[in-house]
Amino acid sequence: MDWEMVIGLEIHVRLDTMSKLFSGMKASYGASPNSQVSFLDAGLPGTLPVINHKAIEYALRFGLSVDAEIPSVTVFARKNYFYPDLPKGYQISQMDDPIVGKGHIVINTDDGEKTVEITRAHLEEDAGKSIHDKYDQYSAIDLNRAGTPLIEVVSEPQMSNAKEAVAYMRAIYTRVTHLGICDGNLQEGSFRCDANVSVRPKGQTTLGTRAEIKNLNSFRFIEKAINHEAKRQIKILESGGRIVQETRLYDAENDQTRSMRSKENANDYRYFPDPDQLPIQITTAMIDAQRAHLPEFPEAKIKRYVADLGLKLEDADTIANDLNLSRFYEQSLAQSTAAADFNAKFLLGEFNALLNTHGTAIAESRISADHYAGLLDELHAGTVSRKVAKQILDDMWESGQDAKGIIADQGLGQISDSSELTVLIDQLIKDHPEQVASYRSGNEKMFNFFVGQIMKQTKGQANPVQTKQILEDKLNNE
Repeated sequence: MDWEMVIGLEIHVRLDTMSKLFSGMKASYGASPNSQVSFLDAGLPGTLPVINHKAIEYALRFGLSVDAEIPSVTVFARKNYFYPDLPKGYQISQMDDPIVGKGHIVINTDDGEKTVEITRAHLEEDAGKSIHDKYDQYSAIDLNRAGTPLIEVVSEPQMSNAKEAVAYMRAIYTRVTHLGICDGNLQEGSFRCDANVSVRPKGQTTLGTRAEIKNLNSFRFIEKAINHEAKRQIKILESGGRIVQETRLYDAENDQTRSMRSKENANDYRYFPDPDQLPIQITTAMIDAQRAHLPEFPEAKIKRYVADLGLKLEDADTIANDLNLSRFYEQSLAQSTAAADFNAKFLLGEFNALLNTHGTAIAESRISADHYAGLLDELHAGTVSRKVAKQILDDMWESGQDAKGIIADQGLGQISDSSELTVLIDQLIKDHPEQVASYRSGNEKMFNFFVGQIMKQTKGQANPVQTKQILEDKLNNE
């Protein structure tokens, strides 16, 4: 029997605000355990929540970016069940009146573009963190994360394979990082996902029983987890069993999912409007203010890079979809006389190789866009060769000096004086009569020998175009 997957994602986006959703406590990552906990976060009686207006603004900004319906009123609700790491015993979330309604986003698939509908995106506070591997006899609780603001983006179950799910997750990731509402740090849990996976016979319209895979924070792992879960379900169904609705965890080390708990339904949470939070009016002025913050998104950048700057589609796609890379690229464009496509090739080639060598993201590059643009200008003007430019990149990284200073200090300027090159080439021909005879008898590969020797003698500083022109003239006409 042929089977098909049905996948829906619930993506948790940690909003990059200075304080928590309902308290003024700091919400920074990496602080010592339980050092960022207010009385409210600790669930002490008599404490009252006060909404973080920046979180409201960020949620609205996201909604506008996915062409979502924005309600005139949004309401917070209490979601009740036992959280070992949320002391008050309930989570302030949203149920019937979320701040972001139906929207959509377009993803690229193997079959072309596909629109994935977004059911809703609601604001909620995060829970704390249970730590089970620090002590042998008991678990520890760190409440620093309790109360940090999230938006949970819920998709329709419209993805039919793991690659589409990854493409959708990347599309949402690109949106929230370009909007500036999330730092996008996967390792720190700023962007994580729950995947709802079911299978059904191909052609059937009824949905199968789903299992939810919790807390996936890697694009690679979400693909593997979904594929494994689908295979698990198919194996059970083909052997005559039935799928149980449950929550599962993905074990990356063993590449398998395992049961965590039976899956709750909405009525298990006993939602009701939070009595400590009044409904929030969403005005036209609030929406317009956030519309003004919408940036140029990757799909628009790609079209501009190709149409206006002459980049290849592949290069445009790579640069546009990486926020920090596109910022660096555009900053260097504004400061360099080099052509845009020349810049892109060097950026994605030699400069990216340097970053990979040092295991550094471009946002932490030790070479500024200004210094990078200066090197591009020297290379584009023919002052240095590409080989020497790579050497200068390394020196710029280590010293912090700009390209012009390094070239002057080390005498790395390209030799473009034809008379100087002619003297070197004449001597080279005189010293290698056998190789000259071999070339003139038809061994054209010997030409590269002479080029290599000149480059060796000049430590790569000979102008390669002029060198080849003079060599060709000398070897063919003398």
